Amino acid sequence: MSFLVGKIVEDVVAGAPNNGEGEDNVGKVKSMRVGRDTYPYISAQAFRRWLRDSLPAVEPRSTVTRSGKGQNQQAYTAGRPDQFLDDDLFGYMVAVRKESFQRDTVLATGTLVSVVPQRPALDFGTMSRDFPAGEHPVIHQHELYSSVLAGDVLLDLPRAGVFETDGSGLRVALSPTAAKEAVDAGAEQVVFRGTAALRLPLAERRRRVALLLRTLAALRGGAKQALHYGDRTPAMLVLAPLKGGINPFTRVLGARDGKPEFSSDVLREELDAWADELDGPVRIGWAPGFLGDRRERARRELEDLIKAGKAILDHPRSILTDLAKEIEAGTHDGWFEDPQS
Repeated sequence: MSFLVGKIVEDVVAGAPNNGEGEDNVGKVKSMRVGRDTYPYISAQAFRRWLRDSLPAVEPRSTVTRSGKGQNQQAYTAGRPDQFLDDDLFGYMVAVRKESFQRDTVLATGTLVSVVPQRPALDFGTMSRDFPAGEHPVIHQHELYSSVLAGDVLLDLPRAGVFETDGSGLRVALSPTAAKEAVDAGAEQVVFRGTAALRLPLAERRRRVALLLRTLAALRGGAKQALHYGDRTPAMLVLAPLKGGINPFTRVLGARDGKPEFSSDVLREELDAWADELDGPVRIGWAPGFLGDRRERARRELEDLIKAGKAILDHPRSILTDLAKEIEAGTHDGWFEDPQS
């Protein structure tokens, strides 16, 4: 059993990829205050929306039902993880007709927060096209910023393609009717972490995880693309298989002298401390040019780990697509097994 855990880093250049609630005629980016400092952020909800939207067009998405009005509105997906990858990996809650079905997420994503404080700029704009001479333009403003944002990520591999059919409260993932249809379609009945569950064939579970990794490598999305189109693929990522659900890579990217700083020393010490939990090398995806010459400096600092096969440093897309190929080939089938099952 293994969890793929690590960190994802976005390099936003003059962008407004995730907006908050506006004030008057000013579009505001999402940001948080820590003391006197302001940190722009991309919410986990937005990042997961980007991932879902970036899935290949041929991959079916779970349908969404919306009902009610005003404060009594609700929206929910089909709740069929056996049929849809997004319901499987992103989770859901369906509460209708006194019935509730829920799936905790297999892919946990933290908020991507600016590594160093930033003060968003206010862009002033006007709309006056085709207005009569002398008429005042319509004025509008919106915030934008440049920053490096980082967030933690965890993929619970043994739960990919495994759905609870028993338990208490909202733990049941499938209705009896849906569970029967899943069994008829080839899902097997198992006991998973002490609970009755259905499990999809391993080939489909491998396919879904590999597709998720490839989608992350080609991530796109974000608000205001007409004004602030930009690269949304990870500028950097750190991924490693760990037997438990801890994340030792939260602090490998910090701030120094007001700039983002990757610390090889922090990574090395964390790898030593968690050596008994690691189930493979740490994979560092690092886009060339990101953080200047720090990429090559890190390669020199980690040379012994790279030569020993304990670390891999490559382009983020190469890291993700190579890992996807290995998973599809069955190289890491042990990661999908849970000793508690």
